[in-house]
Amino acid sequence: MKIALIGTRGVPARYGGFETCVEEVGQRLAGVGHAVTVYCRPDENDSGAPMTDYLGMSLVQLPVVRKRSLETLAHTTLSVLHRSIAGTDAAIVFNAANAPLLPVVKARRVPVATHVDGLEWRRGKWGPTGQRYYRAAESLAVRWSDALIADAQGIADYYTDEFGADTELIAYGAPILRNPGVDRVRELGFEPGRYHLVVARFEPENHVLEIIRGYVASTATLPLVVVGSAPYADEYTASLRAAADGRVHLVGGLWDTDQVNQLYANALTYLHGHSVGGTNPSLLRAAGAGTFTIAHDNVFNREVLAEDAEYFAGPADVARLVVDAESDPERAAARGRELQSDIQRYNWDDVATRYETLCRRLSLHDFGPRPSGRRSGVGIRVVEPVREPVRT
Repeated sequence: MKIALIGTRGVPARYGGFETCVEEVGQRLAGVGHAVTVYCRPDENDSGAPMTDYLGMSLVQLPVVRKRSLETLAHTTLSVLHRSIAGTDAAIVFNAANAPLLPVVKARRVPVATHVDGLEWRRGKWGPTGQRYYRAAESLAVRWSDALIADAQGIADYYTDEFGADTELIAYGAPILRNPGVDRVRELGFEPGRYHLVVARFEPENHVLEIIRGYVASTATLPLVVVGSAPYADEYTASLRAAADGRVHLVGGLWDTDQVNQLYANALTYLHGHSVGGTNPSLLRAAGAGTFTIAHDNVFNREVLAEDAEYFAGPADVARLVVDAESDPERAAARGRELQSDIQRYNWDDVATRYETLCRRLSLHDFGPRPSGRRSGVGIRVVEPVREPVRT
């Protein structure tokens, strides 16, 4: 099949969950003989010639508008109008924000599934106008997509309850990291097993600020290493720096896969604050590395981690849990090994096979009529926090 992957920053994956999914799934689809095209945004930090292929995928590099409210939709507009989309058997559009462009894809006789991701309108970076847009886009995605993809049961439940819409439930995969080494950790000045780790985009709903505040309020002696950044988030980044003390190391974005893998695998704890997305690749990466995880208490994280992790609702929980881990590192390591064993149910080969099956169904137009996209008003329940006490 000729398969188009549209709506992300593209590959190599250097940003978030969508890009990770495109890289992992796209290379596997290409590896079994499909012609996979990925529509990419230029990397503003890369001065070299644009890549035209990567891991068997063909890359189409198109310009962007460097403005948060316009970047995604403007780039996707160029993508769906590009000549290379002609003759595509199946398209996967990532992000419900791109839903207004679905009629353009279908007008080009390309069947399309939309990966709706999390509840984007709940993100703190969007004001009232942006929130209204994302809610409207969800409705359009339900109405105009041939199929919807959800990567977590909580998101699937939301679309069922709110719109009466079925979804293809396809989670992400967890890379299992075994003995990735320690040299790249020491290169950054940290000792294996003797630091706490956060890897996240700097956005309020990822609770990086709450994690830092909790850690700073604790008596922890091991450093907190914070990997991440975010475009258009200077004010939030400044708040993180203001909350940090000398034990907190904000190292910025790191794009070297080997180095990041080593950071995951050699941390005493991984602290995960994401709260409005579905199944998060950073969480799966830490779990696949066998790192003891302390996660924000919500339905998405509990779906992945179950009883293999500890959970926090606020800074006080973070403070207590990092100190507990430092007081008994052997127990923390054992919990991490249990998590790594259980997380192997998230497998990228299986994920790619499910995408291949979905694309085959799209190419055969094997889908019935779509729901109207009207809301019932009950789907918001899935974003409520879990009302269970943090385990001790």
